[in-house]
Amino acid sequence: MRTMTMLHRKAVTALVAIVALLVTQLVAPAQDMRGGGARAPSAMPAVVARHGMVVAQERLSAEIGAKFLARGGNAIDAAVATGFAMAVTYPRAGNIGGGGFMVIHSAAKNEDVAIDYRETAPAAATREMFLTDGKPDPSKSRDSALGIGVPGSVAGLALALDKYGSGKFSLAEILQPAIELARDGFVVADDIADTLPGWHSRLARWPSTQKIFARADGSPLREGDRLVQPDLAATLQAIAARGPDGFYRGEVADRLVRGIRDAGGIISGDDLANYQAIVRTPVRGTYRGYDIVAMPQPSSGGVVLIETLNILEGFPLHEVGQGSAPSLHLLVEAMKRAYADRARYLGDPAYVDAPLSTLLSKNYAAQLRASIDPARATPAVQALPQPKEGENTTHYSVADDQGNAVSNTTTLNFSYGLGLVADGTGVLLNNELDDFTAAPGASNAYGLVGFGANLPAPGKRPLSSMSPTIVLKDGRPVLVTGSPGGSRIISATLQVIVNVLDYRMNVAAAVAGPRLHHQWLPDEVRVEQGFPVATLDALRALGHRIATPLGQTSANSIMIDAGGFHGAPDPRTRGATAAGH
Repeated sequence: MRTMTMLHRKAVTALVAIVALLVTQLVAPAQDMRGGGARAPSAMPAVVARHGMVVAQERLSAEIGAKFLARGGNAIDAAVATGFAMAVTYPRAGNIGGGGFMVIHSAAKNEDVAIDYRETAPAAATREMFLTDGKPDPSKSRDSALGIGVPGSVAGLALALDKYGSGKFSLAEILQPAIELARDGFVVADDIADTLPGWHSRLARWPSTQKIFARADGSPLREGDRLVQPDLAATLQAIAARGPDGFYRGEVADRLVRGIRDAGGIISGDDLANYQAIVRTPVRGTYRGYDIVAMPQPSSGGVVLIETLNILEGFPLHEVGQGSAPSLHLLVEAMKRAYADRARYLGDPAYVDAPLSTLLSKNYAAQLRASIDPARATPAVQALPQPKEGENTTHYSVADDQGNAVSNTTTLNFSYGLGLVADGTGVLLNNELDDFTAAPGASNAYGLVGFGANLPAPGKRPLSSMSPTIVLKDGRPVLVTGSPGGSRIISATLQVIVNVLDYRMNVAAAVAGPRLHHQWLPDEVRVEQGFPVATLDALRALGHRIATPLGQTSANSIMIDAGGFHGAPDPRTRGATAAGH
């Protein structure tokens, strides 16, 4: 192993010299960029607080979470309050008609846990449900009510509060700010104002949705309009009164089933009544002396993240230089191999026995590392030969001065999910079952290829890329991070961690810096604006195919040190906020 590390150190050093001769690494201005794509904005200073922090993609919800910290609540109380508030204020991703994953570091219980509240396939699901004439039919999984999974957010948030909350607040108290926002309304601004017009045609297919998110003349709500959601307020009130049963049983459940069935979906009352969130053991790894605590299957995020970090640990990234072509080449090659393993092996652990001990091992990472040529891109088919078998999400991070931390990612899949509000509930429904593989070798809306491990089945949870992550040093949280972005979630989270731990960047710069992505197939590197032209040309010279745009990610993160809590809202989303206490 020591000899292998030395060989790679020499190879990387040689590559730095080669690239230095080819290009001059200057920071090019934005107008010098080729192609389009999301711009990586300049970092704003991190928000610093002494007692706790909430960083989320939407301002009102982050401030609500911070108020619970100020009232003596812990990070879990604040995270649950933020999550329910985002169901009102951030409908394109935060609504309770979806699901997600939460990683918790509980100082009081001295444990790390993962809460899986991923959507499940209904009992009537079949292996062939997204095929037409034997071929994958994306319209069935993305644009029809067949793509709706049984929502898990209410069960997951309630479970987190019950098991890990401070005990100072009831579920009803946590829900009250969200109920008031839904009942009284709030002024449309920031990200909602930016996204509603673009998604209006998708939402307008459903009269029950149109009456909430459109003006009287049928046009979408605009900045400055007021969004009032009385049906959603009533649904939240039912949850406050009866707990999760107020959502999964009774009048709200009946309305959900009726709305889904009327639209052509197959979810039943039993599917809702039988839904359960699951407490799982996180996957764990180490990286340069830090402990990585991340989400296990059915999220692929933790496994792929740790596998990638294990590969990178054998390279002297700090010496190579942040943002240089050699460093980006190594990031891409490590991603490529870990994403290939994702496609082959990972799925719902109730249905798939993935070789996790191998995938997470340092020895396996050393084998993969040895296959990386520092001077040439590896074609995807060589990274992992294909087996012979035949966007939107939101992330928020919370930490408190008691030593607790929460990393939570929740989703409806597309922005505004399917676009369908079940009439009388105010609940926007997901199209999450598109994350299944329609047929071996087929890809989902984010281009992720899957095989038999991720085919649909009754009660099965589709594989996800969500990567809520907590980094510990000596048992204490030092970084809480994660991101939305479909297949790009893992790579975004990875780059924040590498920027902080390898390059010692402050958290705001680590979050704001330009990002790139490779997911094995398609065999291309997607990039944001912000990389110098010379760097991209050097990557092309190494054999990489550069593509734009990357697509949106938003890695709302917290770094914790002796100076306090440093909150970094991702500037890619207008309205993202760090609210400290």
